[in-house]
Amino acid sequence: MKYRLILLATLLATSLPAAALSLLTEDWPPVSFTNSKGQPDGMAVEVVKLLQERLKDTTPIQVQPWARAYNSLLNEKDVMLFTVGRSAERERLMTLVGPVLVSSTDVFALRQHAAEIRKLGPAAMQKLPTAAYRGSIFESTAHSRGFNVFPTTDPAHSARMLAAGRVKLWVEGNVVVGNVLREQGLPLATVERVATLDRLSLYLAFSPNMPRDTILRWEKALADIKQDGSFATIHQHWFPQDPVPLQVERLGIQR
Repeated sequence: MKYRLILLATLLATSLPAAALSLLTEDWPPVSFTNSKGQPDGMAVEVVKLLQERLKDTTPIQVQPWARAYNSLLNEKDVMLFTVGRSAERERLMTLVGPVLVSSTDVFALRQHAAEIRKLGPAAMQKLPTAAYRGSIFESTAHSRGFNVFPTTDPAHSARMLAAGRVKLWVEGNVVVGNVLREQGLPLATVERVATLDRLSLYLAFSPNMPRDTILRWEKALADIKQDGSFATIHQHWFPQDPVPLQVERLGIQR
């Protein structure tokens, strides 16, 4: 009887389906967003969908608010969030595979004030009220550089605050600024870059408990599409002026 119970338990355990992988992203166009048909879209979404095709994975991609998605990545099982900026702190919390995109963390001012603000110098500039997307790598970078940060709900909120004169500066990734301004009905010439804080590589991020073999499968698929040219095709479609990051690296917990 004892042997039968053990055998039954073993059969039940092996017959259970593997835990489903959650694929999360945020509304950060044109990198990732929900299109007019209500479907996930964007440069990184296209990359992940191609990886899913190679891996025969049919998990739906969910577009969620950044804070919610990031909390799920850190505290739930089997979560992959994209795209996530690399930092030393994040390497201690998760596994990063990529990069998928390389951005820069830039400081923007209204064009009519840009020359005056540059003349202030770094120390005085950092004291000016500065908008940055709450919970983002841009907010944390601005804080670490000593800026007087006013957290916003999203990049569009930051752009509106700058345009209305409620802040003097806006810290954001350069790859999305043009799209954000267009969505707000503002010409690109509304703002001008006054400083660059750093270069930022963006990755696929896997939750701390993610099985190593799962991460390695996604890593290999990414390496394959970078090698066969299909990654470059997607990247150049969305960012034709930017260099294509063709290296593949794994950082963090599952290094």
